[in-house]
Amino acid sequence: MIEIIGQQRQRRLLAAKPTQSYLFVGPDGVGRRAVARWFSYGLNCERGFPPCGECASCRLKEHPDYLEIAPKTATKSGQLARRPQIRLEQIAPREGSDELSLLEWMQTAPRYKAKVAVIDSAHLLGEQAANALLKLLEEPPSYGYVILIAPVREAVLPTLASRSLTISFGPAPIDELRLITNDEAALGYSEGAVGRLLKALADPAGLREAESAAADWLAALDDPPALLAETRRLEQLSAAAFDPWVFVSRRLQSWPAAYRRAALAELLRLREELSAYVSAELAYMRLALAMRRIYAEMRAGSPVSR
Repeated sequence: MIEIIGQQRQRRLLAAKPTQSYLFVGPDGVGRRAVARWFSYGLNCERGFPPCGECASCRLKEHPDYLEIAPKTATKSGQLARRPQIRLEQIAPREGSDELSLLEWMQTAPRYKAKVAVIDSAHLLGEQAANALLKLLEEPPSYGYVILIAPVREAVLPTLASRSLTISFGPAPIDELRLITNDEAALGYSEGAVGRLLKALADPAGLREAESAAADWLAALDDPPALLAETRRLEQLSAAAFDPWVFVSRRLQSWPAAYRRAALAELLRLREELSAYVSAELAYMRLALAMRRIYAEMRAGSPVSR
């Protein structure tokens, strides 16, 4: 069974089955994918919603009537893709492709009651793939449901968003997360996202390393050689299990407001640069220089420069 923390309003709406096409928006880790699976099990449960966890359909760990499609992270030649993308052959049949497409999968009847297809990171649909998906959203089979997952509605092509019911997901209240744990470091890292909390609890050593690296990086802002080394360390950690910038942001709360705002703006700029596939090494070095300047201005009591 799918255990869900929070998102009661979203689940009540889905249980009413108001449409067959949905757009789930919200930050990573808040339960969008978990609720999509919960919806699939509920549609196919012998007793309906909420899924009972006991019938033949609910007992399946891998459900034949549930499909997830995610962006390809490698090129056709096997190289790491500069920009991951959901390709046409993942959505529609294409000559020369041996991959089962979404449209082919959706054409066959469900083994139980309904088929649910999830398009993860729908904002990364290629133009051709999006056009192929559009017809399915307009005329889904009676048993077919499609869920698009994206960070915000505006990131998805308007033609797809307008044909889908948008359901927003947000962080869970801290009181609900405390039903899982009272570990303050894990709760702080989660920022209200159940998925992030469970990840933190599964690897406490990794979480402590990320927290320690954040503290060491900020402590090195007045020591250029140490700052260079600590920046490289944070870059490596960011590419691995945990995001140390969450802890950096939390520690910045002790800075005076003007300097804190300037520092947080630089962290946001880093995320934007990385999402735009700017060289990670250059982006991190630029951040280190900008943060060192802000820190020096704070120590000298001078206004924040732009």
